[in-house]
Amino acid sequence: MAHQHTLELKQIAAGRDHIQTFEFARVFSRAAQTIRKSYCLTGHYLGIRPLKLGNRLMWPVADIAALLNGSV
Repeated sequence: MAHQHTLELKQIAAGRDHIQTFEFARVFSRAAQTIRKSYCLTGHYLGIRPLKLGNRLMWPVADIAALLNGSV
């Protein structure tokens, strides 16, 4: 199943280093609000910390891929 999520992440990221919250949520089959709430309460989601650009949270693709592959 992680392989499926890794392929989906590769499609969503399309070569970018960071993805937006709604894209991050899609990879984990969660609502974007779930991701935002966790960030507000803990400063991360599953140990992944985003960059904050203006009013957007940008999540690092490399960290997401590591988590999906069990490297974290």
